[in-house]
Amino acid sequence: MLRSHTCGELRKEHLNNEVKLSGWVQRIRDKGGLIWIDLRDRYGITQLLLEEGESDQSLIETARSLGREFVIQAEGLVIERESKNPNMATGDIEIKLTALSVLNASKTPPFTIENNTDGGEELRMKYRYLDLRREPLRNNLKLRNRLSIETRKYLDSIDFFEIETPYLIKSTPEGARDFVVPSRMSEGQFYALPQSPQTFKQLLMVAGYDRYYQLVKCFRDEDLRADRQPEFTQIDCEMAFVEQDDVLNTFEGLVRYLFKTVKDIDIPSLPHMTYADAMKLYGSDKPDLRFGMSFVELNDVTKNKGFKIFDEAELVVGINAEGCATYSRKQLDKLTDFVRRPQIGAKGMVYVKCNEDGSFKSSVDKFYNQEDLAAWAEKMNAKAGDLLLVLSGDADAVRKQLNELRLEMGNQLELRNPDVFVPLWVVDFPLLEWDEDSERYHAMHHPFTSPKAEDIGLLDSKPGEVRANAYDLVINGVEIGGGSIRIHDRDLQKLMFKHLGFTDEEAQEQFGFLMNAFEFGAPPHGGIALGFDRLVALFGGQDSIRDFIAFPKNNAGRDVMIDSPSAIDHAQLDELRLKVVKPTEQIS
Repeated sequence: MLRSHTCGELRKEHLNNEVKLSGWVQRIRDKGGLIWIDLRDRYGITQLLLEEGESDQSLIETARSLGREFVIQAEGLVIERESKNPNMATGDIEIKLTALSVLNASKTPPFTIENNTDGGEELRMKYRYLDLRREPLRNNLKLRNRLSIETRKYLDSIDFFEIETPYLIKSTPEGARDFVVPSRMSEGQFYALPQSPQTFKQLLMVAGYDRYYQLVKCFRDEDLRADRQPEFTQIDCEMAFVEQDDVLNTFEGLVRYLFKTVKDIDIPSLPHMTYADAMKLYGSDKPDLRFGMSFVELNDVTKNKGFKIFDEAELVVGINAEGCATYSRKQLDKLTDFVRRPQIGAKGMVYVKCNEDGSFKSSVDKFYNQEDLAAWAEKMNAKAGDLLLVLSGDADAVRKQLNELRLEMGNQLELRNPDVFVPLWVVDFPLLEWDEDSERYHAMHHPFTSPKAEDIGLLDSKPGEVRANAYDLVINGVEIGGGSIRIHDRDLQKLMFKHLGFTDEEAQEQFGFLMNAFEFGAPPHGGIALGFDRLVALFGGQDSIRDFIAFPKNNAGRDVMIDSPSAIDHAQLDELRLKVVKPTEQIS
């Protein structure tokens, strides 16, 4: 072994021990008579010491030839430091060197390998192997590793069976865009990389493996953002002979177990909120419940007062920002500008200040008297010192706009504490949603989601009102995962495909293997998939998943470190019988 200990384990109890360490040079401090070298590995940093007159001159010359990120081996005696560093785990000791050798030199790195580096994001992604040497990323991957281990321990303890499913599967038209893989042996035909193992885990239920799970890589060719990558990891699970509450109770147990074992946080039982209530009260199917400001509808106290904007609106709705009546005109103008941003789309905002003397000051005093505004305040449970913020418009649009305003107020008032966690289940989603472009209904989750039994009769007459046996796990305003009770009956699955616009022939071609399996004794079953990358980022107190993945893609879906995607050799294209069409060429 090139080391007897790591750079993070030596303590006072190791004093006077001869040790051998290997690692990377973090920094060198040469004070003439004394030279200190900070040696780093995955486990920590240990200080090495050389002293003029006591240390061998050849060691001193070797030390002075070192640069940052040189890989070295050091041998010496563990001694007590005169100036201790309480911020380092090894801060009570140092190594008085007796041998020093260079295992590999290093070019000067393009950015400092420090917690607070001077490297920009794109540069650090290009040299990701260097960025991964930094402690923050090392801690992120350590957290990811711990969560994966604890997830497996919990699921194994309740008889779940980890089974791998294929990565080369069949492309289907539902959901996000597939990544496709050409087949050399089957000319003109393609595999797809899985967006999820959905059909395979249902087939495993038919096969009798009643508790399946997998930490599985999935792929979606879709636009990217901070919490989305073209390839991502799911905790994918399925259970047979269960109803909705069985699935929710099982995975609520997993969530509470992970918070307790990894963060030592006790999470109470998760509340359940219907999709309809979430949209009505928070304008979002993933509400952040770390703070209040639930929506209050104001149609009955705002309309027919001569204010045309409210009179013509489908919905007038507001939130109560407690204690914010002191907001200045400049602050209120900024909030108005915020909701007018194109990505939010509101035309304006009305405010009411509830003054300490019991009076009200609003931006619509011309249309509403003190008695009118008092009625608003009463309906919104406002007290002196509160600020009412009101939007109006088409119901669906204005709820989404007010959701953005609510989250902005939560940020401004520092109510979205990353160290506080409030999970919940959102249930009873619509089964179908109308798509204006294709002019047909699409499955809100996927085509295998079971409708509520009591709503099946509405499929023909009012398909938009049919509720799904579906559920999402939401934590702090982030959708961590979702699932459903599945259809396990061939006739009901066939009916579902019909309402999604499939002909019998199309359904058989795309999903015949699954419907055929349902004829051989498919049990009732349901499951869930949790976004593992999002869960790790949430535990790490960050919004972006990128720094919790060893080798992520950038916002354009590129790996700038290995320069991928890239062109492939013409010989490979010929073998696959493919031709790359340039953007300027006409596609026939």
